[in-house]
Order: sequence, then structure tokens, then C-alpha cells
Amino acid sequence: MAKAIHSMIRVLDEERSVAFYKTAFGLTVAERLDFDSFTLLYLSNDETEFELELTVNKDRTEPYDLGDGYGHLAFTVDDLDAEHARFEAAGFNPRKIVDFKREGTLLARFFFVKDPDGYEIEVMKRHGRYK
Repeated sequence: MAKAIHSMIRVLDEERSVAFYKTAFGLTVAERLDFDSFTLLYLSNDETEFELELTVNKDRTEPYDLGDGYGHLAFTVDDLDAEHARFEAAGFNPRKIVDFKREGTLLARFFFVKDPDGYEIEVMKRHGRYK
């Protein structure tokens, strides 16, 4: 059976991205691998073994074009309202909280925020299948 271990995104500014993911989601650098033309950073926390890999191409000066194919990353939290308020206080400009229902039953409660490079991140309340 296969096991998902990480997802990779390309970022422009290592310091800015590491600070965002630490403040927003408690992710810290588990490993940093520096090469001549790029750096790989593996971010994680105690909640899961799954990691976020940040790739920093050293010769890159322009923001990446995310195109129309990128979806989003998702994180779950216990207290969505408190996290939304914390994101607002941190200046992350989260979008409004959405109660997503089907036939009157709550499927998910979430908000979206963008990281410094414009990647969409969904922050969801731990509920139902989203644990």
C-alpha cells in the first residue's frame, strides 16, 4: 500500500515562507538540504508525519505563475473560530468562515488563506472525515 509523505511547492523567499508556515500552522524545518542552484526544506509538526516540501530556486527573482491548475493544501484544527481570529491578528487576511452543508447536514467548516507566494490553503475544523 502506498503512503503519502509530502507535497512540494516552489517559493520565492525562504525566510518569509518558513516564518509564515511556522506562525500559521506550527510547521518547523525538519530538514534543510542546500544545493548549488536550489534549497529543499521539509516542514513538519507533531500532528502528522506528512511534510510540506518547500523548493527555493536560488536564481529565481520573479514570483511563480501558479496558473489555473493548482488546487490547495488543507490543514485541520480543533477551534476554527480561534484560528481565524489568530490569522487575522497575524495579518494573514483569511477569507470568511464557510459552513458547507449538503441537504442541511454540515459537511465541513473552513476558511481559506494565501501563503506569501499566493498558494491557497484551506483551514478546516476537525469534523467528519476531516480529522
